[in-house]
Amino acid sequence: MSLDANNEPVPGLDFPQLSRWLTATLPEAGALVSAELIAGGRSNLTYRVQLEHRSVAVRRPPLGHVLPTAHDMVREYRVLSALSAASDVPVPEPLALCTDLEVLGAPFYVMDWVDGRILRTLDDAAAVDLTPQQAGDVSTRLAETFAAIHLLDVNAAGLGDFGRPEGYLGRQLKRWGQQWERSKTAELPAYDRLVERLAKQLPESGRPSLVHGDFRLDNALVRLEPAPEIAAVVDWEMSTLGDPLADLGLTLVYWAEAGEEPLPVGSTITAAPGFPTRREFAETYASLTGFDLSGIEYYVAFGCFKLAVVVAGIHARFLQNATVGEGFAEIGAAVPVLVDRAHRVLDEGSF
Repeated sequence: MSLDANNEPVPGLDFPQLSRWLTATLPEAGALVSAELIAGGRSNLTYRVQLEHRSVAVRRPPLGHVLPTAHDMVREYRVLSALSAASDVPVPEPLALCTDLEVLGAPFYVMDWVDGRILRTLDDAAAVDLTPQQAGDVSTRLAETFAAIHLLDVNAAGLGDFGRPEGYLGRQLKRWGQQWERSKTAELPAYDRLVERLAKQLPESGRPSLVHGDFRLDNALVRLEPAPEIAAVVDWEMSTLGDPLADLGLTLVYWAEAGEEPLPVGSTITAAPGFPTRREFAETYASLTGFDLSGIEYYVAFGCFKLAVVVAGIHARFLQNATVGEGFAEIGAAVPVLVDRAHRVLDEGSF
């Protein structure tokens, strides 16, 4: 899907308005030539925008069913600005923020375009002839990047007030519970039981750190040559200050292993030869951070809970015909699967 002066516009972009704003804001980049929606995003929308002299990315909220406190472009722009200026965490360089609703009907920002691959599926692995050695190297680079996020000196980076890490897990449980009430399209007793279990077993929040909120391989841009590297981490819409183990728990929910039935949502590429198991990835992360992972099973169950609520919100937007792109028709089926998986992790003490 693309647009130019002669084609149909991409949903969420007003070509004339965006063109005028970009010309005034980034005059050295030249006129707007074309734009396309980047497939795969199921929350905030990202577009590749071609200007006369450079490519940029435009990021804006979804078109409908926007929940309170979600999809905050200003916060996302702030964390990218801080990381770009004062850290080794690879992120796209933010270029400009627009809070004028007259332009696109919602706040949005522009960042530099970073060349790299999104590796999401087993087909993606086959398409690039991903070797087991490369898969292992990519996983190690991903763990190193994850550790760099969680070990960041947030005060030195200007993010000391980016969130309230004290009581983080309790607030997250409450917040996502409220989002569930706004998003659910059917009653699910197993969800209610899960919330009760998570509340009763709630641990004290661990070492406060910057958390990404949705860290996974397909939220990173990867380069394989000359050696595998993480070119940029993207999709920072849920970032805040909190418990890094909650971040890790969700990453492990996404991490598929060979021989498993894949989730109806998420990537499958980590089931390809050479990728470590969830346990092995967690051990690499622990060796890099020094964090104690003895209670990680709770955080994996918590990650299942959070992802179930996120997916319920996406499903609600789909039912309102407010999603853009493909792959939404079956996403609602992931909600009970994730809830059941959380119960199993708590029951069996394994992930």
